[in-house]
Amino acid sequence: MSLKIKGLAFLSIVAMGVSLSAVAQDEFTGKATLGFLSTSGNSESSSVNAGAELAWVRDRWTYTVDALALGAEVEGESTAEAYAAGARAEWSINDASYLFGQARWDKDKFSGYDQQTTQAVGYGRVLLSNATMEWNAELGAGARQSDLRDGTSESETILRAATDYKYVFSETSEFNAAFSVESGEENTAAQSLLAIKARLFEDLALVASYRVRYNSDVPVGSEKRDTFTAISLEYAF
Repeated sequence: MSLKIKGLAFLSIVAMGVSLSAVAQDEFTGKATLGFLSTSGNSESSSVNAGAELAWVRDRWTYTVDALALGAEVEGESTAEAYAAGARAEWSINDASYLFGQARWDKDKFSGYDQQTTQAVGYGRVLLSNATMEWNAELGAGARQSDLRDGTSESETILRAATDYKYVFSETSEFNAAFSVESGEENTAAQSLLAIKARLFEDLALVASYRVRYNSDVPVGSEKRDTFTAISLEYAF
């Protein structure tokens, strides 16, 4: 059995579209995730992903911070290594609309970009919200600074669009989908996430996820698309 991971990056879509009406005021919430896979026999491989997210709601404001670390190794050789961190603030206009500002840092050892930093502000709207479904969309603008593997750097203005959707199957399971695109003069970056969560106990859940990141312009010899599939345990508090 073998494991092949070409590379990955992370976008904090988990912080996108937090519903202000879903959390009580002046309340802290959070979650921590951990996933690990190891194989032996004809081939030796292992992978690990760990992350954390904290949110604080106060009056009309929602503040979110998150961090993630990912890695994979095949036959003793590292095939993936990525880190990310982000911060975000939202101000509720009403139950259906909000303004946001966010900043994010991504570092991926195996992508065409050594690291990227983005800042964006914009408007978000809850398109659908009921007992089983929630659908949000965002539009905004900002800036992106990128350090490439070939030693060059880029700085550009970007336009940002994003959407996320949640469907609750039952009291113990849900489906999540998210997509975002940030387009600038030098590069267009798109990211997507599909995830299914099943609660095992009151605060512990099993999450299967599939992430894709695409960059339209990368250095010669680098892949435009990075993917990562993970099965993780998530603890909410």
